[in-house]
Amino acid sequence: MIKHYYHPMSRAVTTDWMLRELNVEHEQIVVDYMAGQNHADTFKAINPMEKVPALVDDGIVITEVAAICAYLADKFPQAGMAPPITGSERGRYYRYLFFSGNTLEPMFTLQNEKLHTPAQSVGWGDLKRVLSSIEEMTPTEDWVMGDRFGAADIVFGGTLDFSVQFGWLSQPSPKVADYVRRIKARPAYQASHEPSWHQIPDGK
Repeated sequence: MIKHYYHPMSRAVTTDWMLRELNVEHEQIVVDYMAGQNHADTFKAINPMEKVPALVDDGIVITEVAAICAYLADKFPQAGMAPPITGSERGRYYRYLFFSGNTLEPMFTLQNEKLHTPAQSVGWGDLKRVLSSIEEMTPTEDWVMGDRFGAADIVFGGTLDFSVQFGWLSQPSPKVADYVRRIKARPAYQASHEPSWHQIPDGK
């Protein structure tokens, strides 16, 4: 049985969404932050970062949203949530998986804290480059890998949704707003996110 360590006010909502899209049987274990369960030695043995999500499958521990989504997509290939491992689309798929954690979140976090780093010294560059990349990478219709929704949409689209929700991306373009609207319309998204997240953003 896959064990999913989760809290409803955390990034584990995204991996819960992935599990619901796959309709995979698993045990959901809520880690109570208020009670300090994330600091307990039993949980620190699973993730020394003391954060969720974490996935344990047959003794294998996977942390980080993108890694968990990628692992699950490959474990259940029949769901079609990832292109074939040897396929030509795999490179594009990896780009979307890793762009969010390596570029979007660091840039938006620093921007929110009003901190600035030299663009040439950090992997996420600057806000102008990030916004330009978002606009270029966001699909005009359907999903990032074409007409089939997949793990890359959960990671990339989920990060855009998170960024709009928290005002990091306060004025999404019409293209980004439309993509986030398609994301929010998915039944598994609505089942895994609080109703307050179901509101559709306006494109500017």
